[in-house]
Formats: sequence, structure tokens, C-alpha cells
Amino acid sequence: MVDYTTYIRERITELRMRRGVSEYQMSLALGQNRNYIQGITSGKALPSMGQFLNICEYFEITPMQFFDGRGLYPELVRKAMDAMCELDDSDMLLVLNLIRRLSRQQD
Repeated sequence: MVDYTTYIRERITELRMRRGVSEYQMSLALGQNRNYIQGITSGKALPSMGQFLNICEYFEITPMQFFDGRGLYPELVRKAMDAMCELDDSDMLLVLNLIRRLSRQQD
């Protein structure tokens, strides 16, 4: 069974560090008191559903991307998907095959 409390705390910390902001800065950007994020990451509190959605918006990710862990570059993915929607089926298959080949090279 997944420990979502720990996952949420660790994921917020991961995303915050990737963005290069302090707990203090993030708390203020969310319109909360200066210790808000520190309270979450220390395990003293969890965000409400509304605040969780605000946190996702702050990181420019969807809730699904928050839990997926693969939504680290949502703007790039959105741009790629927008461009791919303009392709015909044969070009789309070429792009898909290229992505698969490149991802295998990463292993």
C-alpha cells in the first residue's frame, strides 16, 4: 500500500527544489503563512484539496502529473502534443517510433 502522506511531502519537496525556491518563498507565493510548506514537508500537516490544487497550479502540473512523477516538463509536453496533433497518421507513427528508439537508448 502506498503511503500517500509521505509521497505528497516528498513530491512537493522534489518539485520545489527543481524550481529552486525555498519553503518560505513557496508558502508566500501560495498566499499562505511563511511556515505553510515547512509544515507539510515536515509531516505536521497536509494541504487541503483546494490547496493541493493550488500547489499543482504553482508547479504548472495537473494532479495526475503530481502523482505520476513523469510530469516534470508539462510545458514542453504540451507543446509537443500540440504540434503532433497537426501531423497526419504516418508522420505521427514516425514520431512515435523515434520516441521509442530514443527512450531505449536512455536505458
